[in-house]
Amino acid sequence: MTDPASRYAQAQARQAHPITASFADEQRFDLDPFQIAGCHALEDGRSVLVAAPTGAGKTIVGEFAVHLAMREPDEKAFYTTPMKALSNQKFRELQQVYGENEVGLLTGDTNINGNARVVVMTTEVLRNMLYADSPALRGLRYVVMDEVHYLADRFRGAVWEEVIIHLPARVKLVSLSATVSNAEEFGDWLDTVRGDTAVIVSETRPVPLEQHVLVRGDLLPLFDDRAGIATAQVNQELMRLRSVRGSTFESNRRAQDYRSQRHRMQGDRSGGPRPPKGGVRPLRSANAQRIERIDRPQVVELLARANLLPAIFFIFSRAGCEAAVQQLRRSGVRLTDRDERDEIRRIVDERTLTLPDEDLAVLGFWEWRENLERGVAAHHAGLLPAFKEIVEELFQRKLVKVVFATETLALGINMPARTVVLEKLEKFNGEARVAITSGEYTQLTGRAGRRGIDVEGHAVIQWSESLDPQAVAALASRRTYPLNSSFRPTYNMAVNLIDQFGRARAREILESSFAQFQADRAVVGLAREVKDAEESLAGYAASMACERGDFAEFARMRRELGDLERKGDRSGPPKVRQQRQERIESLRRSLKRHPCQSCPDREKHARWAERYGKLRRHTDKLRQQIDMRTGTVARIFDRVVDVLTALDYVHLDPHGATALTAAGATMKRIYGERDLLVAESLRTRIWKDLDPAGLAALACCLVYEPRRDESGPGEHGLPRGAFRGALTATQELWARLDDLERDHRLPGSSPVATGLAQAMHSWARGASLDRVLQEADLAAGDFVRWTKQTIDLLDQLSMVADAPLATTARAALDAVRRGIVAYGSY
Repeated sequence: MTDPASRYAQAQARQAHPITASFADEQRFDLDPFQIAGCHALEDGRSVLVAAPTGAGKTIVGEFAVHLAMREPDEKAFYTTPMKALSNQKFRELQQVYGENEVGLLTGDTNINGNARVVVMTTEVLRNMLYADSPALRGLRYVVMDEVHYLADRFRGAVWEEVIIHLPARVKLVSLSATVSNAEEFGDWLDTVRGDTAVIVSETRPVPLEQHVLVRGDLLPLFDDRAGIATAQVNQELMRLRSVRGSTFESNRRAQDYRSQRHRMQGDRSGGPRPPKGGVRPLRSANAQRIERIDRPQVVELLARANLLPAIFFIFSRAGCEAAVQQLRRSGVRLTDRDERDEIRRIVDERTLTLPDEDLAVLGFWEWRENLERGVAAHHAGLLPAFKEIVEELFQRKLVKVVFATETLALGINMPARTVVLEKLEKFNGEARVAITSGEYTQLTGRAGRRGIDVEGHAVIQWSESLDPQAVAALASRRTYPLNSSFRPTYNMAVNLIDQFGRARAREILESSFAQFQADRAVVGLAREVKDAEESLAGYAASMACERGDFAEFARMRRELGDLERKGDRSGPPKVRQQRQERIESLRRSLKRHPCQSCPDREKHARWAERYGKLRRHTDKLRQQIDMRTGTVARIFDRVVDVLTALDYVHLDPHGATALTAAGATMKRIYGERDLLVAESLRTRIWKDLDPAGLAALACCLVYEPRRDESGPGEHGLPRGAFRGALTATQELWARLDDLERDHRLPGSSPVATGLAQAMHSWARGASLDRVLQEADLAAGDFVRWTKQTIDLLDQLSMVADAPLATTARAALDAVRRGIVAYGSY
């Protein structure tokens, strides 16, 4: 029972914030202090940034903003997410609260009730609405930006900053972020560009996390129970295991080398070492200690006996996820009862009713469904989106008990588990195997613990020979996840800003970006360092001052002479060597005649001069950094505008004022990485002879990003006819634009990728899914993802291209939006 003072404070808070109080009363559980603080800030008319761990319930604050908007008859709220899957999920949740008529969904390829008072959308859709000054913005009162830390994303992050900068001043912003180490810095920027913004940071998990290491079939606590996680005191038994392994590793290696040498000398009559029976792989140390690593079926059974299911196993490869499911299948693992299996089959059959049987066969549907009925599933980007949605739904309903997932599962959708298992603490980043960061560890283990269901969540790390308990403890106890801007001006952004504000005002707007804010913050520190250095330089200058002459000049000549003498007479062509020798002789004569040469304190002054020179060079470098950082974003914008001016998208009058040409007006409605190439292709009409299948294939070439190891098809592997001529013209155009960008000190872009062209051409011509996936050499989920991006570009072309090509684009849209591509919940 609370004391009288606490009850009085609660009563006062309810009286001061009655809307929050009534909203809190409607929730299924008591709101946490950070949630209440966020709601109070919104009720007070402020914007708010909430940074809290995964699963802590940040979205409650966003839902309160929607609640506030719905209290007023003429107000609207937009709820933005970084992914369509998240948008679909939030759309369903808000429909349950406010009804189908009041909630809409806009995700680029989906438009449901777009004029509703509450609209869920991807962030790109809102950005496009802002640039187009959409009528849907009228009455907009609140914008919720879920997962706002996505603004650090290298490819899409700029969109978040564009939205934050361009939202009308009347709109209150609700920014929901994972726990980041520089939340206050981000909040300061929001306060600068959006006005009064409350920054609320919580590092408290609503469900405590117990962390274990799985050794010899036992779950050993990572931290000493007596010390607690706050002290990061590692379990001493783990440290002893580590110590034994470290001391015996060398002797193990020598013994293994000896055995290998003996086999080579005698011949290996045994046929090699036999794999251990069952799931246990013993790792023997020199003192015969056995450290056992048990296989996945045994891990699952152990978790089931310990009542630690449902569980998510994070495996950092798709193939690994699929192999894990097959491993459990072969071992006969079954985690469901008859009633659960019947319910799983009913849901799966209902959700896939519209998919033709021939496509289901290609997708391995029946084996996949049988695995689901066992309570086991994989979840990764290669999975058909429809299948992923089903896995998510079954897991949320506690019907699927074990999911093997790649790290993408940790980013977004609501799929908490009782336990998270990490088999390894390293992953392949495209170039090498690297250790996961503390931020990634926090994101992954954040899935453990279901609020309102579990008393605690559990993270399980499997023991391996390379495991360092101290390193794991450091990952688990550190919270270093800085939020850094990835903002950079694009061609589309430039023409939209120039059209709305003119060039001068556009530069000012870009200088208000978080990217420039962070650079300016760094400049403050650099400027302080320069100031301190200047004070030291003044002291050095006084100490080296010589009453007989200018010692700074004398020191400069000595330094130059030393540099030249070190080069000697061997480097460079004969003429250069001769000039160098002449300069050396000249400096020697000048130094002999210099009045400081005869100073009795000459070497003492020289030592101070050497310090002065080193510090001066360092200070000059700091000044260069300041010059480079100050106005960085605006300078890149100027280079982008120069390219647009050279190509006649922007007209520059004699007074320096800018205006868009007709081509620039078209560019305003072209979004994506290839905005300039698409606009130039339309203007030069190099796609005019394409049929719908050819245009779909070419559009796919512009959005597709090949795998690192993908060489691409030869000419014989590409569609024939008009496509090849259009592709060649597009590639030549890309090369010219790339040269122009690099001439203007812009990074350029990657070449047009043709790896998926034939498969997309076949799909648009009605080929079967089986044939297309073979031609693409892709998983169904990957093919659908690239096809959806192709559809986005075709949709843009249908709206901005001239009549004949626009008609072709619409026909191409209809041709590719079929079968598994067209299937989805929304």
